[in-house]
This record gives sequence, structure tokens and C-alpha cells, in this order.
Amino acid sequence: MKQNGKIKENAGPVDKLISVITYIVFALFSLICIYPFYYIFINTISANDLSEKGKIIFWPQQIHFRNYLDATKIPGLLQAAQISIARTLIGTACTVLLAGFLGYMFTRETMWKRKLWYRFVVLTMYFNAGIIPWYITMNNLHLTNNFLGYILPTLVSPFYIILTKTYVESIPRELQDAAEVDGAGTLKVFFSIILPIIKPILATVAIFAAVGQWNSFQDTLLLVTDTKLYTLQFILYQYINQASSLATIVSSGTSSEAIQQMLATTQTATSIRMTVTILVVTPILLVYPFFQRFFVKGIMIGAVKG
Repeated sequence: MKQNGKIKENAGPVDKLISVITYIVFALFSLICIYPFYYIFINTISANDLSEKGKIIFWPQQIHFRNYLDATKIPGLLQAAQISIARTLIGTACTVLLAGFLGYMFTRETMWKRKLWYRFVVLTMYFNAGIIPWYITMNNLHLTNNFLGYILPTLVSPFYIILTKTYVESIPRELQDAAEVDGAGTLKVFFSIILPIIKPILATVAIFAAVGQWNSFQDTLLLVTDTKLYTLQFILYQYINQASSLATIVSSGTSSEAIQQMLATTQTATSIRMTVTILVVTPILLVYPFFQRFFVKGIMIGAVKG
């Protein structure tokens, strides 16, 4: 049917039914994804005794925000936040820069043994020596109890390099040739021509790298004993394991003065775990809206070769 110069298709009953089912399925899927975060949040602002008994399911009750005020008094939390922010910003920036540069270099035919080095990098995706050799290597490099232990091991990621290389290959070669004819060197071509064009894929890599840095706690567990280098995720890991004992100490009245000031008498194991979880997860969730417009474009360009 043609209406106002446009072709309008009449959807039949079967098409409408499929559309309704599709919307329902996606709505349920969205609910499944969102509900865990909602559940944790409403338990942090509800009465702690009700939350401990599992009575907070859909709606908060006896709303209060004392848990968040008490959480800021947790020893080492602010220091851990600074370490997490620093490793996320520095680690992400370095990883993105190297992924972009190496991805570009692996597309240059003038690079010495280009295919050999590229295959060598890709090979590391499939073989892993294990935790013990990794720890021995890190210890020999003096990266235990060292902030650089958070940064250096993540600098080169084969997956990010492959993404960037594929994106760079979609850029017309004539742009690079024109710059080289004008006398531009490798670094000049990269920073002046390639880097501004590959921002979408670099934004995608930045999301992956930032989430990985922010959520990582195993490297802290294995490499760090200095409390000044603890991260937020490691603090969360500790409090998930220790929340029950902390709440028991508080309720028994045998805790030290420092712990008594940190946790109110109404605190429970559940409230401690959930409050720290929200504090740790929220910052990285706020990153996605700023990179969302680059994400789909960056991950899809180069996926289909014409």
C-alpha cells in the first residue's frame, strides 16, 4: 500500500504477535539484568534488620542512608578508591595508546618481520603459563608491592591489538601515502592521521580496559601485602569474606573503638556487603553512557569485509 509517497506495509496478525512476543522477551531480559542492582540498592537503604532477614524484595522499607555514611568510615576505603582510580586512568590510557600504535604498526608492510611479530602476539592469547610462573616473573621483576604491577602486565593485549588492526585496515591507504609523500614519519602519521580517525575503536578498547582495571582484584590478592596499595575491589573482596565476623563483633560489644566508630550497632553482614558493592560498582557504570555512542561503531567497523 502506497501512502504519501511512501510504501506502507500492512502487518498481519502473525507479525504483530511476533512483535509483541519480542518486546515481552526483551523486557523480561532487561528486568533480569537490572533487578540484581536494584535489589542490592534497596537493601542498602532499608532497615538493616529487615534486610538481614530477607524481607526486602521489591520495595525499600524504613528508608535511611546511614549505611553509606558508615561505609565512608571504613579504614582504607578512600585510599583504595584513589588507587583504583589511578590504576584505571593510567592503565587504560597506556593500554589504549599501545593498542592503537601496535595495531597501526602491524598494518605497515615496511615493519621488519611484521607477520612474525603479529603471530607471536596473537599466540599469547592461546597459551598461558599459569599463576605460579606469572608470580615468579612478577617477583623477579620487583613488581610485588609495586603500583607498576597493576600497569605493566596489561600494557599489551592481543585482543585489543587485533581490534585496532582490523579498524586501521579499513582506513584508505591513500591517507597514509599522502602524508608520507609530504615527509611525515611513522610517529607523525600515527598521531596526526591515524589516531584521530580510530577514536571509535579506541573508545571501545578504553571501555574494555577500564572495566578490566577497575574490577580486577586477583593481582592485588597475589602481589600486594602493603595496605596502601589495596584497591576498592580487594576491599570489597575482604569485606564479603569478613562481613559476618565484623557484624558479630559489633553486636557482641567486644569490638575495638575503631570498629565501633566504623560500624553502627544496626549494621549487619548483609548491609556491609551490599553497601560496599554499590560503592564499588557505581563508578564504572557511570562510564558507559559517555562511550556508548562509540561502542557499536567501533566494534562493528571492520567486522565485515567487502
